[in-house]
Amino acid sequence: MKTKYDLPCNIAQTLNILGDRWTLLILHELLVGETNFNTIKEKLPGLSANLLSQRLKSLEDEQIVKSELYSSHPPRYAYTLTASGLALEDIFNSFILWGNHYVTPCYKELVSVEDDVAVEIGYYRKDNGQRVEAIHAKPISTKV
Repeated sequence: MKTKYDLPCNIAQTLNILGDRWTLLILHELLVGETNFNTIKEKLPGLSANLLSQRLKSLEDEQIVKSELYSSHPPRYAYTLTASGLALEDIFNSFILWGNHYVTPCYKELVSVEDDVAVEIGYYRKDNGQRVEAIHAKPISTKV
């Protein structure tokens, strides 16, 4: 049985779902549009079929990935991200931005679709949409 973090922390609880080896790379393949089990396996050398199957099943259990049978003999499934899986795109974009600054060589850059100019992530207030320059994480009450 997998050891889980027993901490009341968003990061720890997210790692309980996404923190296994290969999971983020599998999700990235789905995010860029790969849906076929064998294609995902080919794109991730070193990932065994058994482990890919386990990770996809776990992500389905967490409702991050969904599968759809497209061939019954032999059974073959197409894998796609759910809304919560698609919401991970900002996380992957943050990894790309971080890697652009701190990893050599860097393999990707985030750019504007309109003119190919590099972009950055910003934070905006929910109440009025104004951009904020400084943020911090604060605990929220979990008492009912």
